[in-house]
Amino acid sequence: MRLSQFFLPTLKDDPVDAVVNSHKLMLRSGMIKQLTSGVYSTLPFGLIVFKKFENIIREEMNAIGGNEFYLPAISPNELWAETGRLEDYGDLMFRIKNRDLVLCPTHEEIFTSIAKSNLISYKDFPQVWYQIQSKFRNEERPRAGVLRGRQFTMKDAYSLDATWEGLDKAYDNMAQAYRNIFTRCGLEFAVVSAFSGAMGGSDSEEFMAVSSIGEDDIVISEDGNYCSNLEVAVSFKEKTIRKDSDLQPEEFHTPNIKSIDELAEFLKTKDKSRLAKSRVFVNVKESGNEYVMVLVCGDDEVNESKLQGYFGINIRPAHNEELAEITGADAGSIGPVGFKNKNIKIVADLLLEDADELISGANKNDYHLKNIDLKRDVKGIEYKDLRIVKEGEETTDRKSKIKITKAIEVGHIFKLGTKYSEALGAKFLDADGKENPIIMGSYGIGVERTAASFIEQNNDDKGIVWKGEVAPFKVILLSLNNKNEEVRKVSEEFYKQMDIIRHKEVLFDDRDDVRPGLKFNDADLIGIPLQVIIGEKNLKEGNVEIKIRRSGERIILKKEDAVNKVMELIKES
Repeated sequence: MRLSQFFLPTLKDDPVDAVVNSHKLMLRSGMIKQLTSGVYSTLPFGLIVFKKFENIIREEMNAIGGNEFYLPAISPNELWAETGRLEDYGDLMFRIKNRDLVLCPTHEEIFTSIAKSNLISYKDFPQVWYQIQSKFRNEERPRAGVLRGRQFTMKDAYSLDATWEGLDKAYDNMAQAYRNIFTRCGLEFAVVSAFSGAMGGSDSEEFMAVSSIGEDDIVISEDGNYCSNLEVAVSFKEKTIRKDSDLQPEEFHTPNIKSIDELAEFLKTKDKSRLAKSRVFVNVKESGNEYVMVLVCGDDEVNESKLQGYFGINIRPAHNEELAEITGADAGSIGPVGFKNKNIKIVADLLLEDADELISGANKNDYHLKNIDLKRDVKGIEYKDLRIVKEGEETTDRKSKIKITKAIEVGHIFKLGTKYSEALGAKFLDADGKENPIIMGSYGIGVERTAASFIEQNNDDKGIVWKGEVAPFKVILLSLNNKNEEVRKVSEEFYKQMDIIRHKEVLFDDRDDVRPGLKFNDADLIGIPLQVIIGEKNLKEGNVEIKIRRSGERIILKKEDAVNKVMELIKES
């Protein structure tokens, strides 16, 4: 590709509204251009990059028997209503007014509807279906460029099986395919256990690109044997020991005490394990709201994702104005004994199981209650893992300690089971002629997110540094002065030879009206692995120069040896 014919609108400076490196460099290198908040046009250079990632994904999907589809980006409301996700997604889903249509954020419903009318016998299984398609999500505050946009490209795949053993095999095949994909994409990544969220399902793993700007926190043990998203991570911590003192609850005045820290200071104690932090949540349901009070140790925080895993994604913290109606008190004075609404459900973290001599709010403003015995005083209480783990805690087997780091989610795999097939009536006949729901898995990869994650991990102060299969071009040829006959002649000869050998993988900067300095800057910015530099000074000695973008190493060699040397370096890159 000749740069004189290639639309590559590079920018000298960082755009003022871009914060993270991938956003800055995608804009500066001419990969994308913002149309409106969270929506980007993909320019020619960006399209070449994204297609590189797509091709790797496609090859690995096909290698495990995937069938590629291309489905509509819009679908009817009723399909989503049948599975309950029209309500679950709420305002995050774009809706087309007066048409009863939505822009799809994912395609479980559509793929299931196809399976319903076509996979009718156990002999039709197993199947792996996938597509690479635009998705839409009505992000309230888009940020970080393509990492959190309103329109994005996803590879979404679905396994369809007649048995649970078939699902296990499909899931394992997909997990290995994902490892192959992200390894080929050149990412430093971790595979972590995860929360399924609005997708539903049981087993769930995320593929996370390690990055300081990641929106997710992941937990990794020091020995590398445990990885998890912070949303579902577990660790070892000593339980609050039961004292069996049988002390009776006693109310005491705590004026203007609104937090656990203030309460601990008021009581002159550093031990917060018996200061039960109480929070109230509302589980929004069509049949009527359900109220849930959650208790954790005072030095812990409630893990809302774990709570969603138990009660569904529509559970939310109670608003301040709701607390008095539910408990009889404002935040800071609520607790598990003597609340106003008798229909509230009480759940406590496992560390508080059957604990006594606890202190919590008295459900009366500016008062707390001491000597609470959860076993004696809170009837019907349930215990679940509800806390957020902390850096430095031990793994559950106590063999290692955990650390928490930032990461970007680039892929997610789920065992959906029969959630969607049951909701949509997608059934098949087994060998005995009995109807059964199709057993499904769902597997997604964000294409632009993967590319952006690569850039976050591979850049320097000059620009992007591409490598391996995802490099948009293998070589950029810099002709430093096309007006010089010898420079132009040697440059053209080299380009013709390389273009024959490496079809469409050489970018030729043949621009006549551009100074050498700008050509060097653009070459570094767009990050092509190898730069072949042809100029008057070296040609006088019969030489050309090769620069390796990643290391900065420069090689001077005879012009007749350049093609072979470049081919050698390409194999190493």
